[in-house]
Amino acid sequence: MAEYELVHEIKNLCRNNQMRDIFFEEVECDDPEAWLRQKLRGKNLELTVETGPGGAVTIHAVVDGMIERYDFTPF
Repeated sequence: MAEYELVHEIKNLCRNNQMRDIFFEEVECDDPEAWLRQKLRGKNLELTVETGPGGAVTIHAVVDGMIERYDFTPF
C-alpha cells in the first residue's frame, strides 16, 4: 500500500475573503481516487483527476457545491 501526504484545500467562495481552509494528513491507500470516493460517499461529487510526476495525484472536486482540491504526494 502506498503512503501519501495529503493536502486538502477548501476554497472560500465568500466575496472579499481570500482565506482558504487547508488540512494536512498522512494517508495509506492504493488508489487515491477510490479512497476519496469512499471518504465522501453519500455526497454529490464531481471529480477531475490529474496525475503528476513521481506518482503525485491531484483531485479537483466539487463536493455538495464546495470547490475543494486534494493533493496526494507519495513519500
